[in-house]
Amino acid sequence: MFLNWRDAASPEAGGAETFTEEIAKRLVKNGHEVTIFASRFPGSESESNRFGMRIIRQGGKYTVFQMGRSYVRNHLSDFDVFIDEIKILPFRIKGMAKGKRVFAVIHQLGREVWYYETPFPLSLLGYYVLEPWLLKSYRKVPTIAVSASTKKDLVGLGFENVKIVHNGIGVTPLEKVPTKENHPVMIYVGRLVKYKLPEHAIRAFKHVRNTLGDAELWVVGDGYQRTELARSSGDGVTFFGRVSEEKKLDLLKRAHVLMVPSVREGWGISVIEANAMGTPAVGYNIPGLRDSIVDGKTGFLAEPLNPSALAERALRLLRDRRLAESMSLSALKWSTRFTWDRAAREFGEVIQGGNS
Repeated sequence: MFLNWRDAASPEAGGAETFTEEIAKRLVKNGHEVTIFASRFPGSESESNRFGMRIIRQGGKYTVFQMGRSYVRNHLSDFDVFIDEIKILPFRIKGMAKGKRVFAVIHQLGREVWYYETPFPLSLLGYYVLEPWLLKSYRKVPTIAVSASTKKDLVGLGFENVKIVHNGIGVTPLEKVPTKENHPVMIYVGRLVKYKLPEHAIRAFKHVRNTLGDAELWVVGDGYQRTELARSSGDGVTFFGRVSEEKKLDLLKRAHVLMVPSVREGWGISVIEANAMGTPAVGYNIPGLRDSIVDGKTGFLAEPLNPSALAERALRLLRDRRLAESMSLSALKWSTRFTWDRAAREFGEVIQGGNS
């Protein structure tokens, strides 16, 4: 049984939910019974089935944790393995699931995200006290991280048994670099929320447009910042909102560079998806992105919180056709390493071999 804040059908689902669904689908295919416990969202069913997985939805953004513990307590005998997917707040089922095998999955720590998504003084409390305290009881629990950066953070907090299972992508990488737009196109793909810093992508784009007057920025994704960003973005920026997977890949294929500003990531699925479409990425040198972007080969890393540095790296790609071609080829090759089949196999090996 997976316990997650959200499931992949939620309109707020992100990379963590994609990870859960793709792994769970393959576990079902291999003969396992899989249940995912997650929160309700507008229009959701309390129980449904996706790809052979049973989805139980109870509670809201915060009450889901209490509901999850209650569900585990009342249905403990129904499951052999519990997987607590921790997004800052764990479900804290370790103590009640005695005799069962319990694992944790942690995509990223909150750390700097506290300062962007919570008000003062909760942000300070979360960074220095709350998050380390909440994770303390999981130090001996077998844990899966999706990047070396997250593993390093967890080991620093005293975690003793951390294995890495990288994310996969749900698309087959192209065989060759596709034809790009005939004018410079930058693209941002992700949620429009504060800690993702989409406004830094826009600010970097404005620097680029001052040099390359016909440049465009395509913004793919939605979030509470969309209205404000659209109002202040200026010329050359197009907001596509949430799009189909087919549309997203088409846009990535046609763009010249993916912009990935953020204060922290678990890994960066959008980076590898862009790479699979022959598109290099430029992002900040932060945990997660320094794992998914091979600096100088599949894209560039820039000084964090510096839109001008992002713009400078993007301009290097947009101005130098030979460099862009070389990076695009390297990005395609890099992307072939990351498949969900491989991730599911590695995940299964951890679950089969781990003890709780």
